[in-house]
Amino acid sequence: MQTLKKFICEKIIGVLGEISPSAAELETYFEYPPNPEMGDLALACFKLSKTMRKAPAVIAIGLAEALQGKTDGYFDDMQAVSGYLNFFIADSYRVNVVLTSILNHGDEYGRGHEGDGKTMCIDFSSPNIAKPFHIGHLGTTAIGHSLRRIYAFSGYHCVGINHLGDWGTQFGRLIVAYKGWGSKEDVELGGVAELSRIYKEFYIKAEEDPSLHDQAKAWFTAMENGNREALELWNWFKEISLSEFKKTYDLLGIEFESWAGESFYNDQMQAVVDELTEKRLLEKSDGAMLVNLEEDGMPPCLILKNDGSTLYATRDIAAAIYRYHTYGFDTSLYVTDAGQSLHFAQFFKVIEKMGYPWASRLRHVPYGKISVGGQKLATRTGNVVLLSELFDDAIKRVYAIIDAKNPQLANKDEVARKVGVGAVIFNQLSTGRIKDVNFVWEDALNFDGNTGPYVQYTYARSCSVLAKAGERLSSSLSWSLSREEKELLNLLVLFPQKVEQAKNECEPSVITRYILDICACYNRFYHNCPILKAEGDTKELRLRLCEAFKAIAGRALWLIGLEKTEAV
Repeated sequence: MQTLKKFICEKIIGVLGEISPSAAELETYFEYPPNPEMGDLALACFKLSKTMRKAPAVIAIGLAEALQGKTDGYFDDMQAVSGYLNFFIADSYRVNVVLTSILNHGDEYGRGHEGDGKTMCIDFSSPNIAKPFHIGHLGTTAIGHSLRRIYAFSGYHCVGINHLGDWGTQFGRLIVAYKGWGSKEDVELGGVAELSRIYKEFYIKAEEDPSLHDQAKAWFTAMENGNREALELWNWFKEISLSEFKKTYDLLGIEFESWAGESFYNDQMQAVVDELTEKRLLEKSDGAMLVNLEEDGMPPCLILKNDGSTLYATRDIAAAIYRYHTYGFDTSLYVTDAGQSLHFAQFFKVIEKMGYPWASRLRHVPYGKISVGGQKLATRTGNVVLLSELFDDAIKRVYAIIDAKNPQLANKDEVARKVGVGAVIFNQLSTGRIKDVNFVWEDALNFDGNTGPYVQYTYARSCSVLAKAGERLSSSLSWSLSREEKELLNLLVLFPQKVEQAKNECEPSVITRYILDICACYNRFYHNCPILKAEGDTKELRLRLCEAFKAIAGRALWLIGLEKTEAV
């Protein structure tokens, strides 16, 4: 379709001459008719009427007449209807050009080259050390992982960065909690769950004994001053956390080039403060140091507390400078919840005021909140769902469904893992990222709804058809296509455009919605067009359509972080 748009635009520009808009603008005038009877592609002539000073209907009729015999056989018909010029794509084009191109490229169909030679840093996931890796981190983890793959598929060299929350006063609290009512044996046995338990108990005990907060500050100051005991405990807590985090990342197939957390930038923050001072950007307010952003319509960006300690903004500025010097990124994405939007706007603006021209390459990718069954998450009260438990539960539920529906399946454990994990990820990515997500088990694991299991099952269906196919033809095919076959090809050819849109908008849901569309279309084709029972050219054509669907659906699943399933 995209190639046809460019082709038609060239022909129209040739007809209109100087009064024609640019090819890029003209492409935006095209629409996809709501039903096949109105054509496969439609040019809306309404905007052309402003420059041509004619009624849209007259323009459409004139173009239809002027283009007759000039479409190289790509179209069967052109019809001018109510100001639209509707194009009906020839079956010969669909088979010889569209289908052949998809099959020749396989799962590389749609790969872009815009990012060739460019580097993209993607900061995502970034859980806090010694705290539960919970469903609240699912958004940044799933969205970031998908965006990394989308950009990589568009040619970018992607650097995945896990900016761990591994520094701050909370570690002083944890040390107080561990030394006060924890034990080495319990922590080694319970891992992050035990660290989380004693951390929550800190707040309970601090209500009775407020001096615990002063002790926590003292221990964090000791950490910053290099106290051996404090740093040994901090490193131990960190190792325990990373070991548990990596189990979840392995399950999701996620890797990072950098695990540099907040602590990594401790020795770089003074340089940031010195530079801000030198450039006369720092102001003092109630003992704290800040950058005034009033003229930019934002509250001030705090750089130093009144006790001289640094804040998130200080570390993020240091991190951005380090990443640019280390990776020379062309773009740097930060995937975090929408609640941090002001923070990113502030420190992006500070970097701009520091005179760094690459400040414009920084981009915050916000997403909405997630809840489970409508319940808000709260780590301090313990109202959280751990990601490890969430995925384990999903896998068990899918295994039970498979065991009931297909007990003879040979690899039930593997399929249950793929489908269970896929159900959770697809549920997260199935709506626009900025929208809040409410996770409901029954909806996510429904094989018949717009879910991960549904799309993985449809992919498996295409694999099953191809596995059962007998001898294949190698001759050229006839050009007579059914309505379902035309609709499927019309959708499959849109894949490169969908990848481009998902990349430009940093929106994985573009891909999930597209997968649902092609799966629904494939299932209509499967039910209405016998494949294995067909004969000759008809059978071969339909098998090739199955191959094309399998290639594109498989790649689309990969783009959103779902594993392919050969059978369910």
